[in-house]
Amino acid sequence: MHQRARWRLAAPALLCVLMAGLLASAANAPTRNGQPTVARCDLEGVVDAGTGGYLSDCVARATAAGHDALLVRLDTPGGSLEATRHIVRAFLASPVPVLVWVGPSGAHAGSAGVFIALASNVAAMAPGTNIGAAHPVVGPSGQSPEAVGGEQMARKVENDAVAFAESIAQQRGRNVQWAASAVRDSVSVSADDARALRVVEYVTPTEADFLAQADGRQVTVAGGESVRLSTRDAHIVTMEPTLSQRTVHALANPAIVYLLFLVAGLGLVVELSHPGAIAPGLIGVVALVLALVASSALPVRAGAVLLMMAGVALIVAELFVTSGLLGAVGVVLLGLGGLFLVDRFNPEWFVDRSFQVSWTWLVPTTVALGGAAAYVVYRSAQTRRLPQRGGDLGLVGERGTALAPVTPESGEVFVHGERWRATSTAPIRSGAHVVVRGMEGLTLFVDEVPT
Repeated sequence: MHQRARWRLAAPALLCVLMAGLLASAANAPTRNGQPTVARCDLEGVVDAGTGGYLSDCVARATAAGHDALLVRLDTPGGSLEATRHIVRAFLASPVPVLVWVGPSGAHAGSAGVFIALASNVAAMAPGTNIGAAHPVVGPSGQSPEAVGGEQMARKVENDAVAFAESIAQQRGRNVQWAASAVRDSVSVSADDARALRVVEYVTPTEADFLAQADGRQVTVAGGESVRLSTRDAHIVTMEPTLSQRTVHALANPAIVYLLFLVAGLGLVVELSHPGAIAPGLIGVVALVLALVASSALPVRAGAVLLMMAGVALIVAELFVTSGLLGAVGVVLLGLGGLFLVDRFNPEWFVDRSFQVSWTWLVPTTVALGGAAAYVVYRSAQTRRLPQRGGDLGLVGERGTALAPVTPESGEVFVHGERWRATSTAPIRSGAHVVVRGMEGLTLFVDEVPT
């Protein structure tokens, strides 16, 4: 009895020891029998809400997994100030060392990318890359910030961005003067110059070479703790973004937003010219919703959207006027809307000159979709100009569906992709299948198809 009692008392203690051992083993699992592990993620393209959440998640996941470091491959023209601050906060508060590599050759860390690179514990660039041009306000035609928002507002925005860059550079022991120049003067430097100016620590052609050179380096992480990097021959664990983060990032592209607005407008034109077709209208609605979602992740000008809406409205008006002039003006408005779609003067965004709907994308898509809309309008105009005379116009024998109850006096049917007024000798219920027996003017004579 005494032995059983002692066992009952000792069992919980043994269980706790066993659980502690399992937890310790789990915590040490990422080392893979002594091999260091490095989490890896990519930031390629615009810095937006999707990428901001993704990089912050990478820091949290690397910390939870106990990885030795987090490696970020960077190639960006810039992006949202809010998302940039979110990423910088995550990097500065990370207990796991953050390494940023600007690469491969041809990549760049523009605008917002400067702040992200400065916030890393160790940074490197591949040969043939550049970093800089972090001024928050850049116009499409070279206007000065003062001409857009006033001298006082321009100075306020600039000073805030300079202070942001200087504080990051100072905390990470990098060139504070260059960080300020990158904002004030839009200075941009090559990889070798960046290393000489103490903007980055290394120039390495590959990620593996970067990890090998950074191995053994002492860095300071959150809380002032000094950590010795163990990254040589590390096992790389790639962290993928979630579906929502991937979707937002994919849509946050000026060219994609412009195309979605055009598809939405074209779908509306086709639906109005062919009532009841459903598919074009549905595609247009989906494209419009996606365009609005993408617009929330980009600095989109409301005026540019209104220009495109006005262009679509004029093309739709061609369905009823068919003068040709309204459609031509509509296409021009669509092009202007795409040209001014992205508001790069927005002080909440750090973007460079490449962040816009390029001419090589704007002109072909506008001409192609404008031509498609013009063709739809032309075909609709031909149909409307047909003389209202007797004859079946090839509809006799065609089958369709009653959209409303059909009686000897009135009714409506859907035949050959169009809505028609219809009458019948006997009442026909809505939804019934009908067959055309004759036509007078624009009214069809139909009979119900026996089931």
